[in-house]
Amino acid sequence: MDSPCGKVRFVVAIVQKGPMDPLSQVLALLKPGSYGFRGLDAGGDWAISYGAGDGIKCFTVSSGDCWLLIDAVGKPVQLRAGDFVLLPSGKPFLLCSAPDAQVIDAYALFHTVPPGEIAVLNGGGGCSGAGGGFSFEGRFVERLLEVLPPLVHISAKADKAALRWFVERLMQELRNPQPGSALIAEHLAQTLLIEALRVHLADRSQRSTGWLFALADRQMSAVISAMHGDPGRKWTLATLAVIAGMSRSSFAVRFKETVGESAMDYLTRWRMMIAADRLSNAGASIASIAPAVGYESESAFGATFKRVIGTSPREFANVSGRGRRGLRVVAVDDNPVSAPAPGSVS
Repeated sequence: MDSPCGKVRFVVAIVQKGPMDPLSQVLALLKPGSYGFRGLDAGGDWAISYGAGDGIKCFTVSSGDCWLLIDAVGKPVQLRAGDFVLLPSGKPFLLCSAPDAQVIDAYALFHTVPPGEIAVLNGGGGCSGAGGGFSFEGRFVERLLEVLPPLVHISAKADKAALRWFVERLMQELRNPQPGSALIAEHLAQTLLIEALRVHLADRSQRSTGWLFALADRQMSAVISAMHGDPGRKWTLATLAVIAGMSRSSFAVRFKETVGESAMDYLTRWRMMIAADRLSNAGASIASIAPAVGYESESAFGATFKRVIGTSPREFANVSGRGRRGLRVVAVDDNPVSAPAPGSVS
């Protein structure tokens, strides 16, 4: 097309969706659901108690400072302007200006405050910030939460600034909804969670065991990505060791030290999580699921599913079909124990 400025060329780029990485796949199964974020501007002496709950809480401090008290941590933690914290344990905790201040219940303070708005306490002016929580609709929430410490305290300045931006942008969408705000807010909340997990994963001072931290190990990450990418393949310890570029014995020891369970146990658990998700959400048949997760016979698949999930695939599908919550996945070598899946965070 000609114009007074010469020829104009339009270039259209088509972005194709590629395969998901392991963290994305786990979060997709966990299905981050509801979230609620509100601000706080507190002055004078104050203390706010938060009860036990499922999911993950997070807070960022914009100005001033305060104290965080949580039994799972032990000693009080001082939060200063710019700090960002994740609280994945679901344990009760206290935010305060001083531990001996008069305590008020968080629900009593925030339940009348619309999402995105700021609750003012004692006239404000002392400490301000924002926070909220994430609930999960999937059945295997403990798969994520069990590998996280009770407190994730982000210390790097650049990382804190990025996370604060997500919180502030999310608050803006909730406070002043525009066309499309619901979808933008949902994506911002999920991105905030992923960014915080990335930052924690990249913190080399936090040496922990679990599948999440194994993703920071190049060799183990390659193996986990391969298993997640093709769960129906007939994986063996030898083929996985080749991907890691290690001998079979060295790989077996390294994987268990890094992840906390053997490679084949991890693979089995992941396969059953996929199967449970497809049974409850996709309505797929047992006959189609079994080969998709590496089993040639329905009977072999059914026996493994019951051992890991705690109930037969057919019973699991029936329970899911009645709209009830699923069963807790257990360690591959544990006795199956059923328990209600975690609920939502208000």
